[in-house]
Amino acid sequence: MNMTKLIAALFLILLASHAAANPAAWYQWRSKLNGDLVCRQTSPGPGWEKTTGPYHDSHCEHLARYQ
Repeated sequence: MNMTKLIAALFLILLASHAAANPAAWYQWRSKLNGDLVCRQTSPGPGWEKTTGPYHDSHCEHLARYQ
């Protein structure tokens, strides 16, 4: 019975640590080929460079104050 409570407590601690994590930030990326801009959380590929960010939203309108 004691082992079951220990496992349950460890599981709840693990869940709590994931619940406190922030969502991934959004960044504006510029194409090196034609200058197009996109808003993504990760790089669209090798032909893109990060220009601004981080943002809170997927439209890159609201700058974030973290990171």
